[in-house]
This record gives sequence, C-alpha cells and structure tokens, in this order.
Amino acid sequence: MKYQNVFKRYELKYLITRDQQKLLLRVMNDYMEPDQFGRSTICNIYFDTPNKILIRRSNEKPLYKEKLRIRSYGIATSETTVFVELKKKYNSVVYKRRISLVEAEAMNYLIDGIHPPIEGQITKEIDYFLKFYQSLEPSLFMSYERKAFFSKNDSNFRMTFDENILCRDYDLNLKAGTYGSSLLADDMVLLEIKTSMGIPLWLTNFLSENKLYKTSFSKYGNAYKTLILPKLLGGIKVA
Repeated sequence: MKYQNVFKRYELKYLITRDQQKLLLRVMNDYMEPDQFGRSTICNIYFDTPNKILIRRSNEKPLYKEKLRIRSYGIATSETTVFVELKKKYNSVVYKRRISLVEAEAMNYLIDGIHPPIEGQITKEIDYFLKFYQSLEPSLFMSYERKAFFSKNDSNFRMTFDENILCRDYDLNLKAGTYGSSLLADDMVLLEIKTSMGIPLWLTNFLSENKLYKTSFSKYGNAYKTLILPKLLGGIKVA
C-alpha cells in the first residue's frame, strides 16, 4: 500500500459532545466519505528529552514548534508497519513528514541509533532532529479511537473524530495494548478539521448554528499537564 508521507495544512480543533457528533455525521453524509483507515485505533509514542524540553516549549505557544513520534494503526507487532513522524507547526501551518518502517526497525532507529535501510530527504531530516536533540527518549504513550473522513470534492480536506483518548508515561511500547489515563470526559469527542484551504460553507454553517468554536487542544500537551507535570513538581522521576 502506498502512503502519503508529506502533509502541509491547517488543523482546527473543536471539543464537541457525542450528540453534536451524531448531528454532524448526518450532515456529513452528503459531503464526506470514510478514508482508507476509516475507523481505527491509533497508537503513538512521543519522544522528548529527559527534561521534556519539546513539550515545555510547545506549551508556551511559540511561533514555531516541533515534535517526533512513532504511530501505528492498531496494536502493533514487531513486523507491523508503523510511521516515524516529524511534525512541525509554524505560524499556524502544520507540516508533517514521515517514513514507514516495521515496528522493530523504528524502535531500533530511534532508541538504539541503528539506522534503517531507507534513505531520502525525510530520513535526513529525522536524522538531523535526533542529532540536534541528542537525549531523546520515549516520553508518552497515547491511543485513541478515530473515525476519519475526506471530502468527496477535495481529497485534501479531512475531518477526524477522536474518542477514548488514553495516555500513560510507562510501558512505552506500541505492542503493549491501549490503556491509561483518560484525557476527555466520556461524553466528549475531539473533532479535527484538516485543510490546506478553507472550510466549506456547509460546515461553517453547522459550526455557527451549533455555537461550536475552535479550541486549542494538544493531546501531548494536555497529557503532560495532567500526567507528567504533577510528578515533576512532586519530585518523582518520570518513567
């Protein structure tokens, strides 16, 4: 299967209720359809320095920020294809570049420094990132259930719904299963609108009519504040 590896877009986030999600899904039937992953369980491991410099800088909301993670669709095995993703945000525009490896190669690459059998510009960028932040290590596991859709008229316009967002700062392994502390109330869903242009009129009307407003919600940022930061302030070593 061929994967898209380069993304440039705006990402707009909204916290909505499950009832609002049901209403929106009905409206979307005329304009959107499920993407290749459709409904999936997404698992991520975020990498950071021991003192969490990447997420601390990100939470300061600078003009430019960056992060590195490994992502799998579903609980991985050593032979599962996963994505090593370098995600940057500059002046509200999100740039994501990634390479695909099997899980064992990806972990050997990022943790043990064993270079994968893949070359190219994106690999060079990840190499530079690893060299610049020399002490990167697994920092957080994050999983969520996602429903993903793309526009019938523009495949670059996407909408995703993330539910059951779980995180943990131990057992940092894509093969270990999905469990941990919840970041959202049971009746809430995170809607993300991903677009390189604007928002279509039908969606603008829905958001306005239902008084839904854009919010700032970083999954890793919120997990840091609720799970990791209290331990750091309490003098407990983070796993």
